[in-house]
Amino acid sequence: MDRAREKEGKGYNFDGSDSDLQVSTAGTKTSRAGGGGKSSEAASTRTSSLRSYSRQQSLPRRLIQYPPPPSKGGITVTSEDLECLRDGEFLNDVIIDFYLKYLQQERADQEVASRSHIFSSFFYKQLTRKDNISEEERRNITQYRRHRRVKTWTRHVDIFSKDFLFIPLLEFCSDAGSSVNPAQQESRAPCILIMDSLKLSYHLRIYTLLREYLQVEWEVRRGTPRTFNDNSIKGSHCKVPLQDNSSDCGLYLLQYVESFLQNPVVHFDLPLRLERWFPRQQVRRKREELRDLVLQLYRRQLFRHSEESISDCTLLIPYIPAVQVHYY
Repeated sequence: MDRAREKEGKGYNFDGSDSDLQVSTAGTKTSRAGGGGKSSEAASTRTSSLRSYSRQQSLPRRLIQYPPPPSKGGITVTSEDLECLRDGEFLNDVIIDFYLKYLQQERADQEVASRSHIFSSFFYKQLTRKDNISEEERRNITQYRRHRRVKTWTRHVDIFSKDFLFIPLLEFCSDAGSSVNPAQQESRAPCILIMDSLKLSYHLRIYTLLREYLQVEWEVRRGTPRTFNDNSIKGSHCKVPLQDNSSDCGLYLLQYVESFLQNPVVHFDLPLRLERWFPRQQVRRKREELRDLVLQLYRRQLFRHSEESISDCTLLIPYIPAVQVHYY
């Protein structure tokens, strides 16, 4: 999505080295959803306290790094990034990638997470980057040239050993989730699934670009030729819950991935019919939940840093010799 703010130099290495995982933009002007009862009141109280905290305290520009050191590939979230969580705003790439990492590391079923690879939100942008060349030259760009742009992004992972690949497509404000079954298990047919909350019509080009990428990636990593075409790797447009405005793309993208990681699709009878995968109210709450999550992690990291500062202190305790009292 062109409106999504690209955060150059902020928590990213543009060779893709931080993308040990990664599947953009979003917002809605709806009232807070949710039922009544004590749980709803408790959630409202927590939200109010966090908002009060953020108003009363002067938040620093740099809020959190997730995952925190010493983990590699941490994404830095700033107070400016929280602005995109206002109603009607498009989620930016930082919030998208932060939550995808958080999902895979802390909320997903760990057995499913280990079988998945989530690309950075910058991956598809880099793969399809429009160079400053003529239209004719652009048409002649080969799949090998495109692959060279992102070759290093998977140098630490064998994507063909994974069951599921998630690739966020920000350009069209839609989400293409690629599900690729292990290449060595021929009995399980791989497929590319597009989950598009706006129901756009760019899917054929997306299938082609991803198949070409996978073909070159296979040749480079495995050293043998293999054909990836519409016969060997099917493409399908999933029937998924759709957004009711123009700005919630990123929220739906995150919800698609979260729902899949927590309860993955088992039977791939194409096309997948997932219209009732999750209620729309669940997406409407997500801006608030994301904001609260960042502030919660901020306070947690702040507390940990305070503890570390205390433990690193050298306490100078003066020695006072004992006073000997002699009785005569």
